[in-house]
Amino acid sequence: MEKLQNFIDGKYVAPISNAYFDNVEPATGQVYSLIPDSDSEDVELAVAAAEKAFPIWSKMSVEERSAILVRLSEGIEKRMDEFVQAESKDNGKPLSLAGHVDIPRAISNFHFFATAIIHFSSESHYMEGVGVNYTLRKPIGIVGCISPWNLPLYLFSWKIAPALAAGNCVVAKPSEVTPYTAYLLGQIAKEAGMPDGVLNILHGFGHKVGDAIVKHKKIKAISFTGGTKTGEYLARTAAPMFKKLSLELGGKNPVIIFADCDFDDMLSTTIRSSFANQGQICLCGSRIFIERSIYDKFKEAFVAKVAKSVVSNPTDPKANLGALVSKAHMEKVLSYVDLAKEEGGTVLTGGERVILDAPYNEGFYVRPTVIEGLAYDCRTNQEEIFGPVVTITPFDTEEEALMMANSTEYGLQTTLWTSDLKRAHRVADQAQSGIVWINSWMVRDLRTPFGGVKASGVGREGGLEALRFFTEPKNVFVKY
Repeated sequence: MEKLQNFIDGKYVAPISNAYFDNVEPATGQVYSLIPDSDSEDVELAVAAAEKAFPIWSKMSVEERSAILVRLSEGIEKRMDEFVQAESKDNGKPLSLAGHVDIPRAISNFHFFATAIIHFSSESHYMEGVGVNYTLRKPIGIVGCISPWNLPLYLFSWKIAPALAAGNCVVAKPSEVTPYTAYLLGQIAKEAGMPDGVLNILHGFGHKVGDAIVKHKKIKAISFTGGTKTGEYLARTAAPMFKKLSLELGGKNPVIIFADCDFDDMLSTTIRSSFANQGQICLCGSRIFIERSIYDKFKEAFVAKVAKSVVSNPTDPKANLGALVSKAHMEKVLSYVDLAKEEGGTVLTGGERVILDAPYNEGFYVRPTVIEGLAYDCRTNQEEIFGPVVTITPFDTEEEALMMANSTEYGLQTTLWTSDLKRAHRVADQAQSGIVWINSWMVRDLRTPFGGVKASGVGREGGLEALRFFTEPKNVFVKY
């Protein structure tokens, strides 16, 4: 049984406690490796290594840091197949998804921020007859990056790439559910020429190693992606310590479909936006609102296509959906199907566990599920499920659609389908979300800000927003 290790000060090391816990393959339900059960003592080692490395890394020219991060991105690309296999096995997602989305986007993240830092500029403000102010942007120091399990390396790199590019040293924790590609990343960083101690990767449970990262006095900023409840705890804990916080939290995203949409384009995209990565993407649209005049047409076509979706093991090239990430998460998702029935909903397709042939018969598979007949404000339509479950609801007016779409505590993204240009801009303006996609979904430009409003988060990631978060501005005034 392979034992994963922490990556601290440029070396792979066992946790100080020498304790491990099981890493379960979602596709089979079987243990296939052991994960370090790290704690605050391991965090102390990582912080000490980062503290030692910070003067070296922060004083490097941006060109030198850029070159190392470019080599890191190229190192992942050279071992693409290994990373794709590892991501699929660890997460349960189809190989095709890991190969087309997860690992390529992780490579892009490192390459983008490696080059963006070269062009990162600050401001100056001229005062007529008095002098000039100019702004310096300095790296913070040691920062903590905590990432989730749904897009493991993709979202891990989304945090650590800008942090490193800006000149910080990083103590990072991937999800304990999906640690493997982060484990491989240490070796790539070493081969790229990154100084020891600049990037430290710790594995373990959130309540132990994650909590120790958040509470450590020498870690000056926390970037976290995960559940809203955990985000609330992080905010309560970090705020009295005056740490910078970036929180990318939950979502309960609406899809608003008007009758004048391009129906075929909308239908194929809505299948994807509902069930990509088994619905385990914070950007998936889980509440679909359809103008009443095309509701029956949409329902018939949508349910027919969803019912034909292939749920299979991740190595099956025909698989549309793979396994959910864990048994506990599968049980949570199925419990919401039961709740929807209690709330008066009708399951039009799916809603049950799928048992595949051996050796995948103990894997965590759920058939994609479509439910209708629910009130817009019931629990099923208000709480984040984070799985292959969507609800469909008709609407009569633009105002009604917006009211229902904006009714949750979340505000990450809204998807809008219409051919009316004025309506598109009007509804986008009124949607209570940090991102709006019009006649599209999941189109990402790394230069743009990413994040949500309300309970979906605090701050923005991506582009210059990320580089600003991972630096501290300093104003300097020069008198004439």
